[in-house]
Amino acid sequence: MQTWGLTDPGMVRTQNQDHYQIVKLGREQVLAIVCDGMGGARSGNIASQMAVEVFVGEVKRTARSNMRPERIDDMLEQALELANKAVYEQSQLSEEYRGMGTTLVAAFFQKDQLTVANVGDSRAYLFNKEGVQSITTDHSLVELMVQRGEITREAAKNHPGKNLITRAVGTEAQVACDLFHRTLNRGDSVLLCSDGLSNMLSDQEILFEVVHGVNKNDCCQRLMSIANYRGAPDNVTIALIAV
Repeated sequence: MQTWGLTDPGMVRTQNQDHYQIVKLGREQVLAIVCDGMGGARSGNIASQMAVEVFVGEVKRTARSNMRPERIDDMLEQALELANKAVYEQSQLSEEYRGMGTTLVAAFFQKDQLTVANVGDSRAYLFNKEGVQSITTDHSLVELMVQRGEITREAAKNHPGKNLITRAVGTEAQVACDLFHRTLNRGDSVLLCSDGLSNMLSDQEILFEVVHGVNKNDCCQRLMSIANYRGAPDNVTIALIAV
C-alpha cells in the first residue's frame, strides 16, 4: 500500500483545526484518520488533535497480525470511546473548552479488508473500476432532510444548514460510530477528507483526479489546489491510500 496526506488552512481561516495521521502497522496493516475540530478558536484545534492522538495510540497498542473482523470492530470502537472520553473530559475543565468536539473518520486496512469508523461529516470514499463510492454517510442535518425526502441531494449542497452535524466526538459523554466494511482489489484507492474538500469538489471531480491524474504522488496537492482556487472557506485535509 502507498499513502499520501496533506492538510491546509484554506483561503479564509488563519488556524487549521483539522488533524490527520497515516500509520503503517507492520507489513499488511495501515491506519488512516482525519478529524475536523469545532468550537472556539483554540478548542477545535485541541479537540481534533487530542482525538487523533488518543485514537491512534489505542490502535497501535491493541493491533495484532491477522485480526478477525469482529476484533477489528471492537478495537476501533474502543479507540473511539477513549478519544471521545478524552475530548469530553477536556471540554469540562473550563468555559473556554465548553462545547468543543470533532468529527472523526478512520480507515483500518488489513490485507484486502477495509474497516471504516465514522462520526460526523468527514468522509471516506472508495475508488475502483466501478467509479467512486461514498463509504460513509454524513451525520448532518441536511443528510437527515435528504433521507426524509424533505430536500433533494442537489439542494442539500447549498442548504444554509449543511455544516450542522448531528453527531460528534467529545460533545457528549458517550458517542456511537458507524462501521463500514469493504473488500479491496489491487488498484483500488481510498480517500479520507474533511468537509473542506467535499464541499468544494464534487465526487466526480475527486474521482477524476484520483483515477485519471497522471501521478498519484501529486494527487493530494492537485485536489488541495482546486479547493483553494475556488476559495476554500474551511480547512482542507486529505488522506489517500492506494492498494
